[in-house]
Amino acid sequence: MINTYHTSVAPPPVPPRLNRSTPVLFPAPLAPQGHNRPLIRFLVGVVVLHLLMSVAGFIYLYQTAASLLSEKQENSYRTLARMVWDMTRSVQKNINYYRKSWLTIQQPGDYYVYSRVTFSKGDPKIPLASIVKLRKNETGKETTVMQAYCNLDSTSSGTPRLCTATQGEVLPLEKGNQLSVWVQNISLVNLEDGATTFGMYKL
Repeated sequence: MINTYHTSVAPPPVPPRLNRSTPVLFPAPLAPQGHNRPLIRFLVGVVVLHLLMSVAGFIYLYQTAASLLSEKQENSYRTLARMVWDMTRSVQKNINYYRKSWLTIQQPGDYYVYSRVTFSKGDPKIPLASIVKLRKNETGKETTVMQAYCNLDSTSSGTPRLCTATQGEVLPLEKGNQLSVWVQNISLVNLEDGATTFGMYKL
């Protein structure tokens, strides 16, 4: 027997045991790339749907606000009514009228415009107001140039009470300009002779 303890020769290799299996490592299979496409499509669909819902909500809110504004303006116009004047009792000089409501300026210049509206009834929901509106021509936009208010207790009983909204102002007017008096409710106005008047004269 050869003693290999003190020799420089390497020992022989140990033979493998036949009754013990040796583990073999295999690389893990990669997931097929096609399985991620449904998830990506779903996420893209969610994002697009969210954008569409946001745009639809913005359009709805915009249309609702515009509709409310238009309805508010329409109701505001409905609360005003033009005063209709008896032209047979009016003195007209360089002044014409349009549909018995609008006085039309024939000569440009500075005019003293006055209005006196007497109310014989009150309304707890609306103020008693007299408004003078101006427009440049028959199709021009109306603007308020004068307004006056008066107070009448509509709850009082017994003797009828009256209040008068009076106003006067100097206005520079051009040829073709038109003026008219407006109130909230004509049925509240006292239409007796001299109680309610409207006119102007050139300075």
